[in-house]
Amino acid sequence: MENLKEIDFINKTVLPNGLRIVTEHIESVKSISVGIWVKTGSRNETKDQAGVTHFLEHMLFKGTDTRSAYDIALSMESVGGYLNAFTSSEYTCYYARCVDSQLNRALDVLSDMVLNPAFPGEEVEKEKKVVVEEMKMYRDSPDDYLFEEFTSKMFDGHQLGRPVLGYEETVNAFTREDLYQYMRDRYKAGNLLVSVAGNVDHEQVVEIVSNYFGDLPAEQVENEEQPLTPYNAQKIELTKAIEQTHYVLGRRGIHFDHSDKYLLLLANTVLGGGMSSRLHQNVREKYGYCYSIQTFNQSYTDAGLWGVYVGTDKDYVAHVNELIVAELQKISNDIVPEKELVEAKTQLKGKLLLSQENTSNRMMRLAKSELYFDRFVTLDELVENIDLVTAEDMRDFSSNFFDQSSFTEAILTPEQG
Repeated sequence: MENLKEIDFINKTVLPNGLRIVTEHIESVKSISVGIWVKTGSRNETKDQAGVTHFLEHMLFKGTDTRSAYDIALSMESVGGYLNAFTSSEYTCYYARCVDSQLNRALDVLSDMVLNPAFPGEEVEKEKKVVVEEMKMYRDSPDDYLFEEFTSKMFDGHQLGRPVLGYEETVNAFTREDLYQYMRDRYKAGNLLVSVAGNVDHEQVVEIVSNYFGDLPAEQVENEEQPLTPYNAQKIELTKAIEQTHYVLGRRGIHFDHSDKYLLLLANTVLGGGMSSRLHQNVREKYGYCYSIQTFNQSYTDAGLWGVYVGTDKDYVAHVNELIVAELQKISNDIVPEKELVEAKTQLKGKLLLSQENTSNRMMRLAKSELYFDRFVTLDELVENIDLVTAEDMRDFSSNFFDQSSFTEAILTPEQG
């Protein structure tokens, strides 16, 4: 029997105008996930445009030249599927999931949304109120509020420090023409990617996508240089009418293609990878100081964020900080025992494999691989690189990365009554 590899089911085509199409054929399912990705996010906005990428994502669901907002919603729900979208700092994605027989329908409605948005004036004004309420919702969430303030200080003066949602004053100032102009500037063929995973034929996808997008001019987007601003560790102190104290200890991380990314992935798993991790066992299980403590590891094209988040009582914060710092020092000074390292590697690899049970996850992995690496990064490659990490490598990396002078502390405490 032929031993087929993951790469045998991956196909890529670049249309003459520069639009990229990537697909993964999964014969064992009867569904498909379809995504139209735009390589543009909040970091590609000017100060006056802050929030326009996210606002535009909302508005593309509000109708096209031939479909109402209701028609768009019904288009996939009427066949048991669904439509959704999301915006990040570096990309926007409009996606659908449905049974494989509805491929044409999914691409038809998604392409219509991206190519022919109507932006009805009354809907623009209505959606401004919706987005402002979304901002308030996040501000009312203590951890979201703290993370936004933390990120803004970590990338102070840089586009990555701005919230994806923008600001009330910028969003309220948007006009229909602002939206159309941003699309003309950023939604060009060379900046578009179509990703499909599931029981799908690559050539059929190429044919359909070519029919919808083939006539777009062959234009690339000119991206401005965005040199990172200097970073200085600091302490951020905030108050809010809340019951619990929220605390973050973190620093700038590493970018997507950094040579140390697998070392950080494994260190992150040892420290905060679930209930068996060192931080969970020490801070929650041993002392009962929190309900949840977790690490986060976010990477961008040229930068990253890493840190620890915990919600705890204000009286416990000082000791919680000591416990976190002690764990960072321990992983920096001592070799991780072989058994613990093997378990961390197995955990990481298991999560990777489990994520492949979902066609939406596979569609997203396919797209992000193309967007960040211009190629498909196989599971075999990921597993091999994880397995190559040694305990000595991790200690050497950790002794530098977890240097306490690099860490910013952010704390949100209850207002004094």
